[in-house]
Amino acid sequence: MSTHPDSPVFVSGAVARQVFTWSEAIESLRASYRLPEQAGATPPRTVATVGKAWLRTLPAFPPAGRYFGAKLMAAGVQGVSAGIEYVIVLFDRETSRIAAFLDANAITAFRTAATSALALDGLAPATPARLAVLGSGLEASHHARAFAAVRPLTEVVVYSPTPERREAFAQALERDLGVPARAAANAEAAVDGADIVLAAARSQGEKPILFGAWLKPRATVVSIGSTIPQQREIDASVVERSDLIVCDSLEEVLTETGDMIAAKAAGLAFRDKAFSLNDLVSGACDERVRSADIRMFKSVGGGLQDIVVAELIVRKALEAGLATPLPIQFESKR
Repeated sequence: MSTHPDSPVFVSGAVARQVFTWSEAIESLRASYRLPEQAGATPPRTVATVGKAWLRTLPAFPPAGRYFGAKLMAAGVQGVSAGIEYVIVLFDRETSRIAAFLDANAITAFRTAATSALALDGLAPATPARLAVLGSGLEASHHARAFAAVRPLTEVVVYSPTPERREAFAQALERDLGVPARAAANAEAAVDGADIVLAAARSQGEKPILFGAWLKPRATVVSIGSTIPQQREIDASVVERSDLIVCDSLEEVLTETGDMIAAKAAGLAFRDKAFSLNDLVSGACDERVRSADIRMFKSVGGGLQDIVVAELIVRKALEAGLATPLPIQFESKR
């Protein structure tokens, strides 16, 4: 099949999982974030709401590549209990035509973890590391695997509230990665002595699950669980201890996440130590990385990540003949 078909194609979640690799996704994101940010290319996400129903849109025009587009996700009048579906629509920048639709459920988790791994690669010392994981869901699972693609892991210690889930998580990681993994009885025990700390589980009641006093010197924190004002994950003491805070979307992280709102309310100043992921990947904050003791990456996710990873998956699906041609044509307005 042509890598640039005349009619749109569909890529299923099963195909996305089949062709995806961590190393390729991380390098695709690195190439994109290395380029200068362009005004208007990645506008803030928008959310339309009526009662329990909502529609979220994340558009992006990556600085390189063949495609641009948007991810859409929605919940109807029954709310999230009815399930949420995700779709990415890609446009061909050369022809302006709609090129592909992708089931973006799996892609969303892939792009989040791959982006975190890219940030980790720029923040953490390039040495073997012990990883602490707070959380045992899909995001935590993907992140551990993505981190293993950029750092040799000596041990993984996981905590989540349900003993059966954290034990199963540790067993699966040890089986799949060949790395010693075990469950901890509480979050502090999991974090004790860790070189890398992943916070990937908002707490019940939106209370912090990670505290600054638990972190060893030279630790790197990755926090992904607080993405809107109502959510909490890390205590303000983690923000206070962090000498460098890298954000995938600087303004959204600093002004629209519950953790940073709480840190500001606690009287903490953090803007002078906050940088964008573009700054990190381009080398603009290399000196700050070298001098920082505690480094943190905080993520809300973004359309740029969706489109970059979607382009990689579409290209690989087309090359493998796994994309489904759609018998449709759109009218062009001229």
